[in-house]
Amino acid sequence: MFKTGILIMSDKGSRGEREDLSGPQIQTMLGEDFSIDYYEIIPDEQELIQEKLIFLCDDLKLDLVLTSGGTGFSRRDVTPDATLAIVEKTTPGIPEAIRLYGLQKTPKAMLSRAAAGIRGNTLIINLPGSVKGVRESLEAVFPALVHGLEILAGSASECGQE
Repeated sequence: MFKTGILIMSDKGSRGEREDLSGPQIQTMLGEDFSIDYYEIIPDEQELIQEKLIFLCDDLKLDLVLTSGGTGFSRRDVTPDATLAIVEKTTPGIPEAIRLYGLQKTPKAMLSRAAAGIRGNTLIINLPGSVKGVRESLEAVFPALVHGLEILAGSASECGQE
């Protein structure tokens, strides 16, 4: 079972002015291979996001951190910037796959600045803030997610197919 954290970036959600719907969507889609070991809604503040991501990776040593929100063009959308500031390795194929999958449904998918990367043994993936965006993004990454996490944990080594 993969220890998982969900970090929601929402100014209004962090103040209790908006119900978080993307976090529950993430939980519903993850299934039995994942345990939710951390869940928090925080404001769109880059320094705070970086601190939380470092805590989840270095202190809690989670296998996977899924963020939701803050991936667009708005001045307050700083989740990818915070993520890229703290990861040790980027994993560009993940956000590329998410955008490609999304582009099959809407041209607005190209406006996502979402990032993904690895810090220690933790994979961080930025997801959009909408329920639909979360659902489609997870659909895009699920075919390879468990295998990638197994490689990161050292329990799988081969990516090639016979």
